[in-house]
Amino acid sequence: MLERLFKLSEHGTNVRTEVIAGFTSFLAMAYIIFVAPSMLASTGMDHGAVFVATCLAAALGCLIMGLYANYPIALAPGMGLTAFFTYTVAGQMGVPWQIALGAVFLSGVSFFLFSAFKIREWIINAIPASLKTGIAAGIGLFMAIIALQGSGIVVDAPGTLVTLGDLSSPAALYALLSFFLIVALSYRKVIGAVMIGILVVTLLATLTGNNDFHGLASMPPSMLPTFAQLDIAGAFNLGMVSIIFAFLFVDLFDTSGTLIAVSQQAGLTNERGHLPRLGRALMADSSATMAGSVMGTSNVTSYIESATGVAAGGRTGLTAVVVAGLFLVSLFLSPLATSIPAFATAGALLYVACLMTGGLARIDWNDITEAAPVVIATLVMPLTYSIANGIALGFISYAVIKLFSGRYRDLSPGLVILAVLFACKYLFLDGAL
Repeated sequence: MLERLFKLSEHGTNVRTEVIAGFTSFLAMAYIIFVAPSMLASTGMDHGAVFVATCLAAALGCLIMGLYANYPIALAPGMGLTAFFTYTVAGQMGVPWQIALGAVFLSGVSFFLFSAFKIREWIINAIPASLKTGIAAGIGLFMAIIALQGSGIVVDAPGTLVTLGDLSSPAALYALLSFFLIVALSYRKVIGAVMIGILVVTLLATLTGNNDFHGLASMPPSMLPTFAQLDIAGAFNLGMVSIIFAFLFVDLFDTSGTLIAVSQQAGLTNERGHLPRLGRALMADSSATMAGSVMGTSNVTSYIESATGVAAGGRTGLTAVVVAGLFLVSLFLSPLATSIPAFATAGALLYVACLMTGGLARIDWNDITEAAPVVIATLVMPLTYSIANGIALGFISYAVIKLFSGRYRDLSPGLVILAVLFACKYLFLDGAL
């Protein structure tokens, strides 16, 4: 049955290899079951319900990817998208989490329709590679400042906006230890480096009396506090358009980039470098996002950590199905999830930030018309606590700089349209992105 369903022999693999690959991918990305509930709980959402929603949404996405698209790519709520949901939409903008979930649902619907009607290609081709890189780096810096502020390493200051906090505090010390440990383990190519770093720091903090341990396993908590609590009608508001677009935009490029990168590593692309069954893979993402918003979590996206499973030999959807099964088993680890302190996950956020900012090395810094918009998009996100602001000002600055420089041939119609829409948003709709 497995041979017929996943075509194992055709892909040069077997059940044992696929199972090992599934465990490898899961260990590399399992940190999200601790990080996402901790972040979303700060919006007023029930921690236990979000934990269950995170596990179920991830399992659903992996099952669709494995059974429908037959790719060894795992999905879960995205770290950057969860941070945007928590700290910008619900935090800075004060949008109730129910309406924010409605915006996530609508972004999932849009993603689904864009994939079905091939609008996705038009959007992707409309955005220059440099701006895509800048946006990814900006999200990384956004996550970094969240981690630094949450652990007390960076604090607010009247004269300079921010300054160095008390590095002798337990939260700051443990956050730095978590980060150092994760980076070192990652360099040594230890599978599950992020999760190991989080758990080691949690254990040390518990043993030294700086953290409360609530247990290891139990029956899954109720999902009722967040299930079907999304407010779709509230998200149908003109002021929410930019938020929905930001969710959609980040998810679209995150998923597309991950799918291509992991598939190329696995040798699954065709002779033209295209990914067969790409539409099916994108349907997995959008369907899981819609379902996840109903259950009570942020956008579900493909995880670049799937590359670890591919490196272990994963070549078919059986790898993703194994990851789905492990997320379902994780439902019984709710007490452990509630025991993870914020300073332990801060190290994971900083580590992911390092990975996301690495793409800046690919920018052509000798071409100031390419570099300047990247700097704008990258800096605006952390300094305004808004991914949406960074995307919008990145688009606007790219279009205006190219136009003023006489490089209008570098502008695609799609980018110009989006830049004009963002500019109108700022000028005529009070600019609250």
